Amino acid sequence: MGKIRKRWKGYSDEELEDEEFEDSEEIDEDDEEEDDEEEEDEEDEIEDEEEWDEEERRAYRRRRRIRNQVIVYCVIFFVILGITAGGFLAGRKVIYSIRQKRQEAEEAKKLEEERLAQEENEELVIDTPEPVEEEPIEEEDILGELAASYYSEMSLEDKVAGLFMVTPEAVTGVRTATKAGEGTQEALSQYAVGGMIYFSQNILDEEQIAKMLANTATMSNYPIFLAVDEEGGEVSRVANSKVEVDKVEDMASIGESGDVTKAHEAGTTIGSYLSEIGFNVDFAPVADVTVDGVKSALGNRAFGSDPQLVGEMAASVVEGLEGTGVSACLKHFPGLGSTAEDTHEGRVEISRSADELKETDFVPFSAGIEAGVDFVMVSHATAPALDEDNVPSSLSKKVITDILRGELGFEGIVITDALNMTAITDYYTPEEAAVMAIEAGADMLLMPEDFEKAYNAVLTAVQDGTISEERINESLDRIYRVKCAGKLEEGSVK
Repeated sequence: MGKIRKRWKGYSDEELEDEEFEDSEEIDEDDEEEDDEEEEDEEDEIEDEEEWDEEERRAYRRRRRIRNQVIVYCVIFFVILGITAGGFLAGRKVIYSIRQKRQEAEEAKKLEEERLAQEENEELVIDTPEPVEEEPIEEEDILGELAASYYSEMSLEDKVAGLFMVTPEAVTGVRTATKAGEGTQEALSQYAVGGMIYFSQNILDEEQIAKMLANTATMSNYPIFLAVDEEGGEVSRVANSKVEVDKVEDMASIGESGDVTKAHEAGTTIGSYLSEIGFNVDFAPVADVTVDGVKSALGNRAFGSDPQLVGEMAASVVEGLEGTGVSACLKHFPGLGSTAEDTHEGRVEISRSADELKETDFVPFSAGIEAGVDFVMVSHATAPALDEDNVPSSLSKKVITDILRGELGFEGIVITDALNMTAITDYYTPEEAAVMAIEAGADMLLMPEDFEKAYNAVLTAVQDGTISEERINESLDRIYRVKCAGKLEEGSVK
């Protein structure tokens, strides 16, 4: 088109060719420039593309890394969630299993209990021979065995001597005994008496009486009772001597106070100093019930006229005494409170009826027996309502065996009042009184008028069969049960 335009202007072909050549050169140059520019642009574009690609790759890698982290976190989360859920389910399963086993065990136990209960309730009908009654198994009687170990090996002479309680003068022959020496040793070797009783003339001071008692106990071949009358008030052999002890007022004053604790304190006080000196038996308390308006020979030795109060007082003294290791003795059964006479001076009769005696006089003795008293002393008073033969109660089988043992249930030692009292000596010889008392059920004979005569009479009665040796053993068993009881508590046996 350029050629046409130039030819139109009048240019020749050569000029046109030259111009075309020049134009072509220019065009070629322009094209080269354009090509260079395009190449540069392409290179720039490539560089731009390369830069963009690098950034894109870097962003892509970053996105992929974030995505991978998210995936890892999700995986970890679901793993933990799975473990937790699994543990929870496993825990529930274990708990369920434990509960199920526990429930099964409880059900099994319940079924077993029901089965056993049913078996117990079922009556078994079995054809068997008539049942043989089994003898009840007796509890081991240690005290009884210990008591028997003493008297079972004794000679008959020693057994009979063991039933007597006498003064030291009665066996030694001395006028007044104030010590236990060779004379006592010889006397105890010949007569193994069951006990000795001491009075004011035997007590000079604490050291002297304590030594005398200790020597006597050592010299005896068997355990021996060492007794005294220590009632409180006027009848207190130790407290009214030169021995310094806490004195106790008479029982009448304590009874008037109505305070039972004072009676217990009296027993504890007396028992404490007697035990310290060496005595192991106290002939107290007086359990007689007096009568208002009647002057009793007992004076202020009794607690009073109310049977219930006297019973409480007497039982409290018993508990106080025996709590110290000293045996107590209720006296004077079946009761001297209603009498004005004194058995020391002559015959005494209890005029009360049997019902009156049971409702009044027996009440304190029952209370004392319930309290565990070791001794009961039986008086020499006669009680026609209890024994129509009108013999002294101390010699009456009806009073001792039938009533004291049978009705009141006393199982301890029954001892007579002193057999040298006029109420006995005016009517019976020493031999008669001793044998009658044993036959009546007495265990110990206190102070016979003539010890040797009384002893020989009982020995002869056993030898000729008038009194059985088994009867003597019965009394010795009761005597040695009391003697050995203290030794069991102390843990030693002589």
